[in-house]
Amino acid sequence: MSIFLDENSKVIVQGMTGSEGMKHSQRMLDSGTNIVGGVNPRKAGQTVSFEGGAEVPVYGTVAEAMAATGANVSVVFVPPKFAKAAALEAIDAAIELLVIITEGIPVKDSAEFFTYSQAKGTTRIIGPNCPGLISPGKSNAGITPSNITGAGTLGLVSKSGTLTYQMMYELADIGFTTAIGIGGDPVIGTTHIDALEAFENDPETAGIVMIGEIGGDAEERAAEYIKDNVTKPVVGYVAGFTAPEGKTMGHAGAIVSGSAGTAQAKKEALEAAGVKVGKTPTETADLMREIIKGQA
Repeated sequence: MSIFLDENSKVIVQGMTGSEGMKHSQRMLDSGTNIVGGVNPRKAGQTVSFEGGAEVPVYGTVAEAMAATGANVSVVFVPPKFAKAAALEAIDAAIELLVIITEGIPVKDSAEFFTYSQAKGTTRIIGPNCPGLISPGKSNAGITPSNITGAGTLGLVSKSGTLTYQMMYELADIGFTTAIGIGGDPVIGTTHIDALEAFENDPETAGIVMIGEIGGDAEERAAEYIKDNVTKPVVGYVAGFTAPEGKTMGHAGAIVSGSAGTAQAKKEALEAAGVKVGKTPTETADLMREIIKGQA
């Protein structure tokens, strides 16, 4: 199995006809994703041809695309200033899964559409500012390279896109049910805890890799959740051990305040919950490999 995304997922792309949308739609198609439509009100009624023979129709709205194709997943590649409107449109249409790749969306906008989605209760958001998610061999919604790894028995949830790819590569010998990049912005849809719960309930996921980074308290909250609710082995990696305290690093969410939010504080919280934490991605992968070998 996989979580949130599988071979039956029907994907539309909001912003498919833009340069980023076209490039990544091609990559998604190449990795086996069933893209059934694009959304662009100015190009409704047109068809876009992709390498490999795919002919993808363009619709004026998400609701029209869903009605015509049965789509249940939308991937958003629209520019930051239009992202809130695109998200609200998809939520209003009650799309099941909304994957927002766009970087640089104002936090106020993200807070508004996330709050709106919670009130509606029909749409799961992944992102924004994320690589999306991939269930290898089944479907790929986002920008994750599909040739790094294959299907297997591990689940991966990560704040960092680049570290998602590295961990998939490091553990390619085992493979993944699903790998999710949740994004590092201060306001995101799906959290570490949401993914941990789904992986815990997925019978084919044997172990979970969780990647966090300095700033905020998401990893500490995830540690508490793991302690009380997760029976499967979890290994963790926290990016930012060498970051100077008090300095904002990279992602908008990575702000250290006091001892809370530091890599060391997160490592200690996770270890207290029984999670083995590596000091490097390679060490983290080795810890998971040992656990999986021990299960065999």
